[in-house]
Amino acid sequence: MKTKINKYIVLSLLLVLGTSSCSDDFLEDKKQYKYYDEEFYQGEDRVTQYVNNLYYDFFDGYKTPTAIRVGSFTTTETSYTEEVGGISNLINPNVTLVNAQDGSGYYGPALRDAFDNVPYNRIRDCNAMLENIDVLGSNLPQLFRDRIKGQLYYLRAIQYFDLMRTFGGVPIVTKVQVATNTDESIKLPRATVTQVVNQIVADLDQAAALLPPNWDNANYGRFTKGAAMAQKSRVLLTYASPLFNKNWDTDNSRWDAALAAGLAAETQLTQDGYGLYGTNAKQWGEMFYINNNAFNKEAITIKLLSDGNTGSLFSNNSWERTIRLASQGGQGSGGVDVPKSMIDLFPTNTGARPVAGTNYDPFLFFKDRDPRFYRTFGFSGCVWPYNNTLGNTTQPTVWAYRWSTNATTGVAYSMGNDVSSPAFVRKMSSPTVSNASNFQFSGTDIIEYRYAELLLNIAECYAAKNDISKTLEYLGKIRNRVGIPAANNYGIGTLATKYAALEACLYERRVELAYEGKRFYDIQRWMLYSDDAAINDNTNTKLGIPVINGTQRIGNYLHYKLGTSAANTDPLTAARASISVDPDAANFATQIAALATFYTNNFELRSPPAPMDQVGNVATNIDWKSHYYIMGLNLTVLSQNPWLTQTKGWNDASGNLGTFDYQE
Repeated sequence: MKTKINKYIVLSLLLVLGTSSCSDDFLEDKKQYKYYDEEFYQGEDRVTQYVNNLYYDFFDGYKTPTAIRVGSFTTTETSYTEEVGGISNLINPNVTLVNAQDGSGYYGPALRDAFDNVPYNRIRDCNAMLENIDVLGSNLPQLFRDRIKGQLYYLRAIQYFDLMRTFGGVPIVTKVQVATNTDESIKLPRATVTQVVNQIVADLDQAAALLPPNWDNANYGRFTKGAAMAQKSRVLLTYASPLFNKNWDTDNSRWDAALAAGLAAETQLTQDGYGLYGTNAKQWGEMFYINNNAFNKEAITIKLLSDGNTGSLFSNNSWERTIRLASQGGQGSGGVDVPKSMIDLFPTNTGARPVAGTNYDPFLFFKDRDPRFYRTFGFSGCVWPYNNTLGNTTQPTVWAYRWSTNATTGVAYSMGNDVSSPAFVRKMSSPTVSNASNFQFSGTDIIEYRYAELLLNIAECYAAKNDISKTLEYLGKIRNRVGIPAANNYGIGTLATKYAALEACLYERRVELAYEGKRFYDIQRWMLYSDDAAINDNTNTKLGIPVINGTQRIGNYLHYKLGTSAANTDPLTAARASISVDPDAANFATQIAALATFYTNNFELRSPPAPMDQVGNVATNIDWKSHYYIMGLNLTVLSQNPWLTQTKGWNDASGNLGTFDYQE
């Protein structure tokens, strides 16, 4: 049971706020930011509460690992990737969004004094404290002020980074402005992407110079020096990638900068006690839940969450409830179906790519797979434990097959688990979380930036520079940790060109970082939906990666193939009692062999009545338009800020073609 339960816990830092930190009086003070006087800055508590509340504004919505974008934390973008199914507007071939009213609302409304939790108000709150703390708070200790400023520079940087990833260039505001219709000086144009990146990097450099390598236990989770340096690596990797870099294939200057940032972060974090967590696949799986608000060496930034269940001061993890099956105490939400392409993606246990008919049987998909497969996915016959607080008779071995579609008996599912895929997501779930109240009081922390991602960033930079030996070295670190044999470069094989090396890096990211909210941004920055010469995009062809457009996420029921029980009961209940596979068991290989025989004798795969990707129950292919990579400003913003230009590919408020080029 967590002891830090009477506190807000916020991302990337243990942002522990007492009840007074979000009191009505404090929030009223925060609204009146421009009226602060010296009295506000006379004590450390008040200033700390201000920063704590900013952490809350930035990260309170971050309660599931598949969410992206500070402040809003939407999970919609995950449905644009191969990780889950479902057709929505941005990938719907029947919908074309091009007008200003279709633009993204993330930018927020016109800047005003109202207390809106939107990007430029969050930036303004950072600016207000940065402007005043050294002047009005000069009596406060220098070290305290420096650490406050370091956190604010970091916060401002990541807000601009998400604005950049959404809109490309945006106005850069680093001083508090009062919203007005008459002051021409605040009518700032959209900066170029290069200018925005320079501002972000400057803020992160400032943050790194001011933040400590580590905090004490009471403040664990706050941004650190190494976190700022790692974030710089992520920003510069994005800037070097094809979406923002027309010369990605001919000029290494941006890759050089991203590599230097990554290596510097690696050195700093290693020195500060960070690194890959564990030395085997079991510990890789445990990494996501075992530390319980305590230091985790893999976690560069982390959202600490509480398992408290009363009052408004608790922030719980919603992922556990989402992925648990209905049978697990009758309290799960039904699970997350895994598309066939994700099941078929993971390497074999030698690290080689799975090839149907050669080293892989798509029906017996669970045989001889990468050790991470068994900690990322569950399937019928596997052990998936939890804290059975309800005291029901459900066993930790789960079954999710359909055993009847009879006109008389109806459709029936083993253990009541209606799962239209033979596999379901189990990654980042905890065996100790209670099934009471729909698993909603999970306190499992969310690692927003892992050390493994930093190593993958470095590997990608080496690949882009055609340093294949170093690429393999860094990819090998990722695979060695989970126990893949070292032979044949940990199964990666020989990478003949830098394009093959880049593809290998993107492949490894899909496996290692699956369901951690990273895939959409990888697809975006490499423009992997399809090639389009109009935006200098030929990356699929260059890297040999099949386009995503024109494909579907496919689901299948695991179905009992030998008929229907006359007694209207599951015919396999008794037969399956001796079947259970646990990747941590000493006889795991024997268990897998028994399960394979059981599948072969009893099951087949059948298409579900409703396709995983469908519109009006009609199977539908993904169709992402190239101008969606960088979204247009919406009509409200353009109408109230007529000096702002619209993004190319989008129409402005008057219906004219946008002119802002994010690749300049």
